[in-house]
Amino acid sequence: MDSNDATGRDLAKRQLLKAGFGGLCALCLAGVGGRAIRTQASPAPRGLVRPRPGKWFREGAGGLVHCELCPWECTLDSGEIARCRVRSNQGGIGHTLAYGNPVLVQEDPVERLPFFHVLPSSRTLSVSTAGCNLACKFCEVWDMALVDPHEVHAYDMPPATVIDHARAARLKSVSYAFGEPVVFYEYMFETAELARDAGLLNLLHTAGYIQPAPLKELAARIDAANVDLKGFDTAFYRDICGGELAPVLESLVSLKRAGVHLEITNILIPTLNDDIGSIRRMCAWIRDELGADVPLHFARFYPLYRLANLPQTPVSSLDRARETALEEGLRYVYVSRVTGHAGENTYCPNCGEIVIGRVGFIIDEVHLSAGRCSHCGETIPGRWA
Repeated sequence: MDSNDATGRDLAKRQLLKAGFGGLCALCLAGVGGRAIRTQASPAPRGLVRPRPGKWFREGAGGLVHCELCPWECTLDSGEIARCRVRSNQGGIGHTLAYGNPVLVQEDPVERLPFFHVLPSSRTLSVSTAGCNLACKFCEVWDMALVDPHEVHAYDMPPATVIDHARAARLKSVSYAFGEPVVFYEYMFETAELARDAGLLNLLHTAGYIQPAPLKELAARIDAANVDLKGFDTAFYRDICGGELAPVLESLVSLKRAGVHLEITNILIPTLNDDIGSIRRMCAWIRDELGADVPLHFARFYPLYRLANLPQTPVSSLDRARETALEEGLRYVYVSRVTGHAGENTYCPNCGEIVIGRVGFIIDEVHLSAGRCSHCGETIPGRWA
């Protein structure tokens, strides 16, 4: 199946669901690998929002509220909504508009998130709400993330219901992914606490645009995180992503220090962030600040949203990026979204043999025993149980 075709089907499916097409999930990215779940939660009409007092707000003089969740540090007058679209000042008290109202609820292979060093071939329950605190011009879920929660259909699905579904489906983890989990912090935080009590892993895929204090609190409940390091250039982050690079780097360091299993995704966009010099600097930084064992995924870009004029990433560019990362000493470097590419496999850095063989999201061979390469005994870092 061609990944570009799948992307087109995903977008078409989301448009149908936004228009009121009911069924198994309110906003389903099933395409390839994702699978909608049957749910007892009630699908709601467009605009399910139940404002709820939130964390990481500080009340100020004159009824102002200061949000301290992310680097924007929005100051809100009564009735105002932050730039993420889901945090607001209601009568001088900070509220979240993204609690218990996910627009995405679906079952996915963990490889899709992508996690290549976490419970291979297992499936996870992915949830996300509307809203995002960045504004990437290449956003793949712009009609979910870059909209107000009043504009989309959602499920009435509190944290306990999420856990009930995950357990009923005999899944091993809950993932906060596809949208931006930072903006539904309270919902994620409480769901993660219940998931841990139920023996489920908590998986996070995020842009990492969050303040140190709330991230530290969250990290104690997260088992694995994949962070989008969208580029390694300040101007690129400002012009293309609508944010700053420095807070993302700080988040990566914080997650690593907190003992969270960490993976990184870099979508390689032709002419914008595919300069080999910049890629080499990024890889050297990952090696020096995070460690050579942190898996790095170079993902193929497909033209959409505000960058529909650009071509898809040539496979040759992905190959050069992977070769550069390996030259800089990174030990686990992947090529994503090119089904059948050798860069989908996990290779033992000691003996060079395949430890986990992949074709897309399908695992076709595993040579791993108790976290070690079955060929030579080398320890392979990850969450394997």
